Amino acid sequence: MKNVKTLTLGMCFLTIFSGFTFTSCSTKQGTGTLIGAGGGAALGSIIGAIAGHGKGAAIGAAIGGAVGAGAGTLIGKHMDKVAQQAAQVENAQVEEVTDSNGLKAVKVTFDSGILFPTNGYTLNTTSKTSLAKFSQVLKNNSDCHVDIYGYTDRSGGDAINVPLSQKRAQSVADYLTSCGVNSTQLQNIVGKGSQDEIENKTVSQANRRVEVYLYASRDMINKANAGTLQ
Repeated sequence: MKNVKTLTLGMCFLTIFSGFTFTSCSTKQGTGTLIGAGGGAALGSIIGAIAGHGKGAAIGAAIGGAVGAGAGTLIGKHMDKVAQQAAQVENAQVEEVTDSNGLKAVKVTFDSGILFPTNGYTLNTTSKTSLAKFSQVLKNNSDCHVDIYGYTDRSGGDAINVPLSQKRAQSVADYLTSCGVNSTQLQNIVGKGSQDEIENKTVSQANRRVEVYLYASRDMINKANAGTLQ
């Protein structure tokens, strides 16, 4: 797995590579790695590029200057707690990121090499074990909004790849909701086809992935502005 570095890209996000099929929503306690989760929030209107992928990702709706410095600090501390919880997910590596409002969030990347098969979108046992554990993080932090993006490699054309990537994103969304995550927490479920490659290859298991982003909802921002966010 490539080395990754702390970014300014405002959401929590989870990268998942997947394979076959499994039904249970139970999981075992895991150990993750937390990178650079300090207090506070990086304010500003930064929309950065995701680690090494070279893409600009506008995650969450920009709300202009409605977030004060004190509110940003509260959201930053709140997201530190999210990061600590996510770091307990087996094989998860956690980094700070920043959303389209310049607010701190967390990137979670699984380093276990869980992959989608060619033309596949079903989840294997390892993927579901990790997602089941991660679903508890989402349920514990229902004031985080979630976007899910599916991807493919370049083999096949857009007529195949875009629907396939949509199914990959949807399979993750469906499994999270089967584990008790409220569907209203999931804001956008999008197939991106072969865009935003990790590897510059036509056939690439690493590019057959789903990314899950967690970021501050308007409710969280309102609580932070009111000084009531814990």
